[in-house]
Amino acid sequence: MKILVPVKRVPDYEAKIKINSDGSGIVTDGIKWIANPFDEIAVEEALKIREKGDASEVVVVGIGPADAATQLRYGMAMGADSGVLVTYDGEVDSDLAARAIAAVYEKGEYGMIIMGKQSIDSDANQTGQLVAEHLGLPQACFASKVELGEGSVKVTREVDGGLETVEVSTPCVITTDLRLNEPRYASLPGIMKAKKKPMDEIPLGDLGIEPNVRISIRKMSPPPERAAGRKVADVAELVSALQNEAKVL
Repeated sequence: MKILVPVKRVPDYEAKIKINSDGSGIVTDGIKWIANPFDEIAVEEALKIREKGDASEVVVVGIGPADAATQLRYGMAMGADSGVLVTYDGEVDSDLAARAIAAVYEKGEYGMIIMGKQSIDSDANQTGQLVAEHLGLPQACFASKVELGEGSVKVTREVDGGLETVEVSTPCVITTDLRLNEPRYASLPGIMKAKKKPMDEIPLGDLGIEPNVRISIRKMSPPPERAAGRKVADVAELVSALQNEAKVL
């Protein structure tokens, strides 16, 4: 069984983000890009399944400009066997990403898709569900534990009341939650090996996909600067400020 793992390029969560002058998005010049942390969890889970002998190959896939290959190479440095980059320089929303992933899936003989439940830039949490819908596959989202059976997968997920276990047949789509595992670091030998691993680059148009998006950003703006705090003389003044100024009491 081959496992397909989407890996998205996102801005480093430690980077200082600036908004464009016209509010259409963020300033990307000079920004550091990383692999989406939830997708690293997905890569780790796929590698664990392969190491148990339940999968023969792990393939990472991404959509974006040519330099998004760097993040796919990181997934291969972790241990993935190969990569597929769908090259496209325009805007990509959850639906377009899902259609690209589904098209790549249909071109290969995959038994499962494992992907992060959301990306840390848009936090949309819908690409996995859209992929499952486009492919007509069962889905098990927000996995905190994955157990493979004969022709099925049991997924434990955290819900408000505790834990819920769902069982779906394979092939299927699984999205990963934070507590599923601890992703391994890409070692120096792994990074060197990743440079020689195969990666296919497929223009989006070659997949027969129209590059239309359903979501557009109308305006972005930074949050208001926090006002400086002040000292109060006593508890009475503190309570008054909380009631009349902060409006939290």
